[in-house]
Amino acid sequence: MEPEIARPVVTVFRSRLRRDAEANGYAELATRMADRARAMPGFIDFKTFTAPDGERVSVIVFDTIAHQRAWRDDAEHRAAQQRGRDAFYSEYTISVCQELGRRSFQAERTP
Repeated sequence: MEPEIARPVVTVFRSRLRRDAEANGYAELATRMADRARAMPGFIDFKTFTAPDGERVSVIVFDTIAHQRAWRDDAEHRAAQQRGRDAFYSEYTISVCQELGRRSFQAERTP
């Protein structure tokens, strides 16, 4: 039996904000949670994109499932999740995936 390989864990958070989310303090809490995630052990990346139709997609990457779960279960993050359900989001889905492979390309930079 082969030993388990540590693979990065990608969380994809797809959401739509309620009309009153900003008035309810969404921006401040979202910034606080992004900063908190970046300070967690094993953090790799956190980016959010907004589609023209209003759907938002956040991609959060941790180096291991243990570190991703520590973020998921962080007490301040849990409280923010509840506040999100109560005051910010009209809907959301969360997918947690383990990276199976990676390919990349970067063009040469010219001076």
